[in-house]
Amino acid sequence: MLKLIKNARFYDAPKGDVNDILIAGNKIAAIDKNISAPAGIPCEVVDAKGKLVTPGLIDIHVHTSGGGGQTGFLSLAPEVKASSLIACGTTTVVGLLGTDGFVKQLRQLYAKTMSLRENNLSAYMLTGYYGLPTPTLTECVADDLIFIAPVIGCKIAIADDRSSFPTELDLLRLINKVRLGGFTSSKGGVIHVHLGSLPEGMTLLLDIAKQYPSLIQHISPTHTMRTEPLFNQAIEFSKMGGMMDITTGGSKFMEPYESVFYALERGASIDSITFSSDGNGGITRVDPVTGESSYSLAPVHGNLDETIKLITKKGMSEADAFKLVTANPAKVMHFKTKGHIKVGFDADFCIFDSDYKITDVISLGNSMLRDGEFVMTRNYE
Repeated sequence: MLKLIKNARFYDAPKGDVNDILIAGNKIAAIDKNISAPAGIPCEVVDAKGKLVTPGLIDIHVHTSGGGGQTGFLSLAPEVKASSLIACGTTTVVGLLGTDGFVKQLRQLYAKTMSLRENNLSAYMLTGYYGLPTPTLTECVADDLIFIAPVIGCKIAIADDRSSFPTELDLLRLINKVRLGGFTSSKGGVIHVHLGSLPEGMTLLLDIAKQYPSLIQHISPTHTMRTEPLFNQAIEFSKMGGMMDITTGGSKFMEPYESVFYALERGASIDSITFSSDGNGGITRVDPVTGESSYSLAPVHGNLDETIKLITKKGMSEADAFKLVTANPAKVMHFKTKGHIKVGFDADFCIFDSDYKITDVISLGNSMLRDGEFVMTRNYE
């Protein structure tokens, strides 16, 4: 079926400039000033007059099968709801395990990834978890990338007292596997590195980048904003050609949108920074009076919230602000047909009103949210 978006103001186009977008199946078929619905062919028309249109948002760090419990079984987090992702414009998501690779396992993560795909989201996953040895769905990280469609990389943790304290050689061997699996499967391959707050920070990654510059495109450090020294290391890494991921949920030394300007003022490029939510990880809160613990979920909407703050509170252009949740995460995860509004790219869109409230979401050519109402399958919700 065809779909036609009329009068779209692109996030990266001059003010007042509008275009029409023709969608055929799950791809962008044409972009022009005035496209008419083809005669005799069913075509859904979406009028975006007076609204802003962006690519669908990309979140590269979500605990889609729920974060692992760190204070007992009661703290195990549930799976993410597909509607929660759509409500904040996320049409592409990368799921991963956290501290727990035992109760929360890769098979569960795979099943959740496939269910999101059946709901017309672009869902991917990482093999591995915090520790070593690296769990896999096959017997090898490279084989996971080559033979299992949603797997695009591997996760590991460093500088964290919950990690397995991998050495430089351990990391290089993992990078080798994701690189080999990545180019064999044409997925690119990435090692997504959880950073804790131990003093050594990103030293291992910086050493690898200095010795082997060609490997930097396969390294994705996340949680870079835990401490100021760690964030300064991430800025150094970005200046070497790497990417730095700012978590919009979880521990941080300053507000995420403020940290973007902190990085830019110290020489980082806007093209080297991403937002990710750490969504559906468990957050523990302890009552200071009773000492009792309660649990909540890290929100998946943090990326959108912080992106809008870049525009409304800091005056950043829409074109630059939305890079952090579209083009830049597409680059780091090697998504070749996402992150831009271009002919031949995936038909993923968010449509915003003048107050930056999402009114419509289209994912792979499918209407998921229309005029603020869900039009997608919402099982168990």
